[in-house]
Amino acid sequence: MSYNSFGRVFRFTTWGESHGPAIGAVVDGCPPGIALSEADLQPFLDKRRPGTSRFTTQRQEPDAVRILSGVFEGRSTGTPISLMIENVDQRSKDYSEVAKAYRPGHADYAYDAKYGFRDHRGGGRSSARETAMRVAAGAVARLVIPEVTITAWVEAIGGDAIDPARFDAGEIGRNPFFCPDPEAAKRWERLVDEARKAGSSLGAVIACEATGVPAGWGAPLYAKLDSELASGIMSINAVKGVEIGDGFAAAALRGEDNADAMRPGAGAPTFLANHAGGIAGGIATGQPIRVRAAFKPTSSILTPVETIDREGNAAEIATRGRHDPCVGIRGVPVVEAMVALVLADQKLLHRAQCG
Repeated sequence: MSYNSFGRVFRFTTWGESHGPAIGAVVDGCPPGIALSEADLQPFLDKRRPGTSRFTTQRQEPDAVRILSGVFEGRSTGTPISLMIENVDQRSKDYSEVAKAYRPGHADYAYDAKYGFRDHRGGGRSSARETAMRVAAGAVARLVIPEVTITAWVEAIGGDAIDPARFDAGEIGRNPFFCPDPEAAKRWERLVDEARKAGSSLGAVIACEATGVPAGWGAPLYAKLDSELASGIMSINAVKGVEIGDGFAAAALRGEDNADAMRPGAGAPTFLANHAGGIAGGIATGQPIRVRAAFKPTSSILTPVETIDREGNAAEIATRGRHDPCVGIRGVPVVEAMVALVLADQKLLHRAQCG
């Protein structure tokens, strides 16, 4: 039994390991006739690419994507689109200790318990390296939903959050943290540097907004737009929590405070609030879709941590190699990709049922 695919109509499957020769994805269900080339995909991969600043892993991967099938004369054919990225900067020797003992907080023990053995080189399939192919597939998905704009940003690192009053969308692409608050970005330089030099790591919160989603996308009960978004984002390595709209904060509100009051508008209601994050009953309301994701600190750290070895003996492990001191930073384009993949799938599902 294998679960390496996601989606219903617009569906993608990823393959490959962190230190294998290549990683890849097969995108199925893409409508025919869409203009598509590697140049349409590469800018999104460049946002996720490692080694772009001292605040991310120093693994040097160009992440140059190749389209192997499903495109003819610059347009999608409607057949499976195969995408591939070669791995060119592996250092498997850095993981010799990981082969003997488990990293607490990582998937090492869980993979061993399930399969009886594991690829310890960089974590194999449990590595964040796999997410590069989600970003490539998500770039294809964006072409299916040109009416939608998706923007994600880092909202907090190590518990230090941005000031909403200083939110400037133009700042997101101007600093290595995808941060909309320039003052917070300056603080985070010190925070992440301190964690990296101490051999530790930090968690992060990523927020994402999708605008232009028409009212009606989504479905009741078992294909709810919010449950599909939560499932897709929760499947990202290191994500431990997902909120839609106000999320857990809604539990502290009264009914009248949580209600997204409506007034008459031109062809559609005017909403006075968006506590629900643009989704009601699993169906888009036409408001901006708002999602937040909590990323845990990277488990591969130089700080020694108590653990056990494969024989069950007490041990201690400190992970050598090149790792993100805050994996949430490079999670921004991955969250955007998963939102795009879900929305493309929901658009096609809506069209299939409602025309």
